[in-house]
Amino acid sequence: MAVLLDTATLAPRDRRDALITTMREAAGVTRVDVEDDEPVRARVDLWTFGSASILRAESTGFANVRTAKAARAASGEHIAIGVHESGVARYQAGTTLRMVPAGEILVVDVSRPFTFGWRGFGAAQSLNTWTEDLALPADLVRRAGPRLRSSPLYGLFSRHVLDITRNADLLSNSPAAGMLGAASVELARALIATAVDDVACTRDIVEQTLIVQVRAYVRQHLRDPDLGPGTIAAALAISPRHLHRVCANANLRLEQWIIACRLEQAKAELVHPGSRHRSIGTISRRWGFKDQTHFTRRFRLAFGMLPSEWRRT
Repeated sequence: MAVLLDTATLAPRDRRDALITTMREAAGVTRVDVEDDEPVRARVDLWTFGSASILRAESTGFANVRTAKAARAASGEHIAIGVHESGVARYQAGTTLRMVPAGEILVVDVSRPFTFGWRGFGAAQSLNTWTEDLALPADLVRRAGPRLRSSPLYGLFSRHVLDITRNADLLSNSPAAGMLGAASVELARALIATAVDDVACTRDIVEQTLIVQVRAYVRQHLRDPDLGPGTIAAALAISPRHLHRVCANANLRLEQWIIACRLEQAKAELVHPGSRHRSIGTISRRWGFKDQTHFTRRFRLAFGMLPSEWRRT
């Protein structure tokens, strides 16, 4: 867990600026407007679950604002699927304004212009993930947003996020944290898909969900030297032919992507202070390369230098 902010540890004069800075960094917003009707009180926590995260904020009144200019300059796109906990929030995207009571689920495309906040004291938590990992068409996500209550998974998703948040300290430190994050994203995808009555789109989402499962499985097993299409297909209970077709439809060159992921992890470990005592061969084997010569050749092809040169720089 990372406690991003706890105003109880700060002098009263520093709390307003601390809340503004924390919310800007945690929510990726342009501006934070803070109510001055009462002394600022806030706590913001962040837990990481693989490529997903849970963010919880409780505070006196504020509003997060992301402008169109900032949205255009964003380096990446991600989605927050929030469960409002207490108070009544106000969410505006374009000309659409929604009041969000406690217990309501809200989908926010954080890479688009929006305003979100509440008056008085309130709290909310959200599952945050990259748009790529959610693997849903942007148009479908927008159409599903106002219709989430029609999904039979509405209550299940709400309880899931609340339960994770209550036990987040324990769960985020578990070896299964990455799998829990991947499962949470899959549940979010199913929630959004079942809120939209589109059979053809639902079939596409089944394939997209499978691709996300493939990606999650690969990330969790990069160190396994035998990781490949056969082991992945067996783990996901599908045929290698089905796996090949799904990857081809998603323009995913599976074996090349596995190598690229391994190279990125090895590259990071080569310069990590905690790995100074490990040889290049040891690090290459730790990331699934059986042969150091093959690793060196692929590393140079990918990054334009030898592993030893990268380590020296």
